[in-house]
Amino acid sequence: MIKRRTFAAACALTPILTELTMTDAAADTAPAATTLHMELKYGPVTIALRPDLAPLASARLATLAGQGFYDGCKFFRVIAGFMAQTGDPTNTGMNGSSLPDLPAEFSQDASFLTGTVGMARTNDPNSANSQFFICFDPATFLDGQYTIVGQVTAGMDAVQQIKKGSGSSGSVQDPDSIIKMTVAA
Repeated sequence: MIKRRTFAAACALTPILTELTMTDAAADTAPAATTLHMELKYGPVTIALRPDLAPLASARLATLAGQGFYDGCKFFRVIAGFMAQTGDPTNTGMNGSSLPDLPAEFSQDASFLTGTVGMARTNDPNSANSQFFICFDPATFLDGQYTIVGQVTAGMDAVQQIKKGSGSSGSVQDPDSIIKMTVAA
């Protein structure tokens, strides 16, 4: 026969044990967010994240996309034949998210090719935060100096149409924006 005290203790522990069991199960079965969908006025773009190369940066882009952080962000720096940069909510290139900066996740196992997505940073290699860029053409001179976080797998034609900037800075007057960026379900 179960005594009242034992029964009360079992009842009190049941929600805790159930929560722990459900949390462990969800963590084991939840798929990692590895695909982003970006909507541009020129069409949809699919980005395959590279957690194998940059787990922290991949998680950061997925987290921010899931929060709607990138919706409306402008491509404020776009250099023809090189890349389009976005991910600064002030659209100045000087800011990022409220999350801490990330350490460098440079790789010798991949190169900056057409459609490669890299993390933008300052001169400090450990300053990537929310800004990223998409290469229009191969830019292998960036290899080992910038974090490769993903690859455009569909919609590169839409990326190629992003309004280009002028001069060596690539500053864009009336820049194009990300309409919406989401994590694939």
